[in-house]
Amino acid sequence: MKKFGWLLLSLGVMSAKAQIVTKVEDPVEWINPLMGTDSKVSLSNGNTYPVIALPWGMNFWTPQTNVMGNGWTYQYAADKIRGFKQTHQPSPWMNDYGQFAIMPVVGKMKFDEDSRASWFSHKAEVAKPYYYSVYLADADVTTEIAPTERAARFRFTYPAADSAFIVVDAYDRGSYIKVIPSENKIIGYTTRNSGGVPKNFKNFFVIYADKPFTVSKTWNGKNRAIAGDTLELTTNHAGAIVGFKTKRGEQVNLKVASSFISFEQAELNLKQELGNDAFDVVKAKGKAAWNKELSRLAVEGGTIDQVRTFYSCLYRTLQFPRKFYELDANGKVMHYSPYNGEVLPGYMFTDTGFWDTFRALFPFLTLMYPELNSHMMEGLANAYKEGGWLPEWASPGLRNVMIGSNSAAIIADSYLKGIRGYDINTLYEAILKNTENEGPLTAVGRKGVKYYNELGYVPYDVNINENAARTLEYSYDDFTIHQLAIALKRPAEEIARFEKRSQNWKNLFDPEHKLMRGKNKDGKFQAPFNPFKWGMRLLRVTAGITPGAYSRTLRVWRKKWVAEAVLCRCWIPCSTCPRYSMTPTTAVLSTRSVKCRS
Repeated sequence: MKKFGWLLLSLGVMSAKAQIVTKVEDPVEWINPLMGTDSKVSLSNGNTYPVIALPWGMNFWTPQTNVMGNGWTYQYAADKIRGFKQTHQPSPWMNDYGQFAIMPVVGKMKFDEDSRASWFSHKAEVAKPYYYSVYLADADVTTEIAPTERAARFRFTYPAADSAFIVVDAYDRGSYIKVIPSENKIIGYTTRNSGGVPKNFKNFFVIYADKPFTVSKTWNGKNRAIAGDTLELTTNHAGAIVGFKTKRGEQVNLKVASSFISFEQAELNLKQELGNDAFDVVKAKGKAAWNKELSRLAVEGGTIDQVRTFYSCLYRTLQFPRKFYELDANGKVMHYSPYNGEVLPGYMFTDTGFWDTFRALFPFLTLMYPELNSHMMEGLANAYKEGGWLPEWASPGLRNVMIGSNSAAIIADSYLKGIRGYDINTLYEAILKNTENEGPLTAVGRKGVKYYNELGYVPYDVNINENAARTLEYSYDDFTIHQLAIALKRPAEEIARFEKRSQNWKNLFDPEHKLMRGKNKDGKFQAPFNPFKWGMRLLRVTAGITPGAYSRTLRVWRKKWVAEAVLCRCWIPCSTCPRYSMTPTTAVLSTRSVKCRS
């Protein structure tokens, strides 16, 4: 266990009267899953949703306040819930895949997302990583959820009603539903996704109720109508609604599980993870799972608000990349491949973009969760073997987002920190492929790699977006490859090649402006230069300005900050540091052995 008393000091200046936390006994109870959910798309703030799940779980659950397909699935300012969604969404911009929803209703058979929506208040809402509860005022029903990695238990507390219902929504873009009254069971699949999936992609789900159905129907979302007497429906937007009579305070329980492999595997996941466990047992196991992972770090010396902030952020840190694998009847690890659509042995992880995570998240995982990191590296090797490329942004398969080939950095970091148990030779082969080839998507391989390898930079005037940023990313990645090549005792020529390329960042340093700048193919810096100019595409849309620098100004400034911060190993940009007092902040495990140069 590692202690970080100084970390909490970095989150703000404590007042002399603030209550200080000296010991944390139950870290999961300090987490607020609603932190960051006061999202507003126009300002791009918040952008989180309450994740009800286990650490790195294959499935998350969340209350859904927004309409189907809206990436901002839960917004704190909303006053109605439309359903409780199984989600795999890493961010609102990447959106979701394999999602479906469950919702209790009372009275009329209201099943579409608008008519079934119910008013709720945060005063009657309890959100914890391992448990969620909310009172739905329109239905007079309390909903509770307790998750496992691939399954969950639901508990609905109903009023006295002759017409109490549960709605299952398999969503649009191709779905299937079947009600089996003799088993109090609903099965279905959803194919809804936002890209990065093979043609045979499905998320299969099974649902069991502990109360017999008195009403069993399927419905078609296209015309918002009950689908006659059929109990099985395949269409663009399929759903089911089942009903029963309830007494006041009666609880109806559901067992829910899913699989990307098959209905049979979904049944197995349910059996393995829920078994005969009652709701409160699942809830207790979930809490214990979170405390086990959170307790690898112990913090002390901060205020109550600082401790809450720390653990709420750590909770987010332990969500991705998610486990995208399942266990067969013998407990062996296998996965549905989001790259070739086959079911194959071994680990698979997804829903992370290395451009966003190689600087902090993965170094943190290598230090604090080395065994898990080893599994992630095995998953990366499997992704390469199944898709032909390292996924720079996977959700669940290859997505065309962001730049760089930063998979090299996280692989090198893992190996150089002594983590083993995966095929490093396959991963190194994949890294080398990236350094010499453009991929099928601009975010895969290295866009502009021929220019980079020949000129030492990606030129500004060859119609490649974010050329300066790409050069700097590639250069850093080549530094990590150089270090890995030394450790692997690669040929001297190869080691020298990456040592040389690791210095390519120097080619874009403009001594006049003291910034990294876009440079034309002829070796001249782009001109005229405006250090406050935003990205070309945004300017064209908002101001009609003639296309200029592809590399966004903020990226140029960010690189400058990082270059400054490296000098004192603090990770606060000197140019933004109050009076150059280098208080440690975001680098959780940084050591300040070098004083600020000021």
